[in-house]
Amino acid sequence: MKTILALTLSAATLVGGLSGAAFAETADKTIALSNNYAGNSWRQAMLDSWKKITGKAVSDGVVKSADAFTTAENQATEQAAQIQNMILQGYSAIVINSASPTALNGAVKEACDAGIVVVSFDGVVTEPCAWRVAVDFKKMGAGQLDYLAKRYPDGGNLLEIRGLAGTSVDTEIHDGIAAGVSANSKFKVVSAVQGDWTQTVAQKSVAGVLPSLPQVVGVVTQGGDGFGAAEAFKAAGRPTPTIILGNRDDELRWWKAQKDASGYETMSVSIAPGVSTLAFWVAQQILDGQDVPKDLVVPFLSIDQAGLEKALENTQAGGVANVEYSLDDAKKVIAAAKK
Repeated sequence: MKTILALTLSAATLVGGLSGAAFAETADKTIALSNNYAGNSWRQAMLDSWKKITGKAVSDGVVKSADAFTTAENQATEQAAQIQNMILQGYSAIVINSASPTALNGAVKEACDAGIVVVSFDGVVTEPCAWRVAVDFKKMGAGQLDYLAKRYPDGGNLLEIRGLAGTSVDTEIHDGIAAGVSANSKFKVVSAVQGDWTQTVAQKSVAGVLPSLPQVVGVVTQGGDGFGAAEAFKAAGRPTPTIILGNRDDELRWWKAQKDASGYETMSVSIAPGVSTLAFWVAQQILDGQDVPKDLVVPFLSIDQAGLEKALENTQAGGVANVEYSLDDAKKVIAAAKK
């Protein structure tokens, strides 16, 4: 059963979880991270979280190593070759942020057949032998329409900014937005552009369609694209619609400035980059012989108008609002999924 773990984690839970535990079963195990893309602040924060948490786990003797690798291009063929190389190197487990939900299945099956534990997260894979740690991205997309419906009861035109083409994350958030529009029929998506979860790409894409767009009340997004959209509207001299943001530092700082100047209102939502650390602990628990369900669902991290200032205080400059997970958190997610 897919069960969502609450984000109300204590400070002790976020940084602790190692004391008093015995790791004899995994002290000689090696875990590798296969990442397909690192071209935005979310991916950089994800890799930083991995390094921070796994570095401590290695120094504490939990596992022997936890190496991270990122492909040069966002191509499934290159990531499949990377995974095949990891198989040859004999890693005990491979944690994957996948370029495609299906294109890596062959390489994943090869890893499983070689006795390697495979845990996918964020961009998950559909190969049955792998584990999946994911957010309900469809719900995240639909929730944007729920918010906009409360702000604009009469509906209106929307601009959609999509993410990295071909990934499961892009598809699921888009499907959620489409479902939200269907449930709130007064809204209409009048244009959709590719943003690649990156400010610069989003800004250029939005700027390219603005001259032909009617007035829009809202911009529905996937993360990393909100500030770029705002800059495009500003440059075009058009009123700023309600832009759903994605927890990036530049977006939050922009939101704070608009809020202070004019009372601008919106919301911000994304998966916490630290989900990579949860995937690491899930892999460690599987290697430790624990019974772990194949599908684990964690919550997205949402920021509302009242929580903006606090979120900014806790977000690193140039980074993303984040939560990092401990072994205890992983155990709670696993236990909840069994219910």
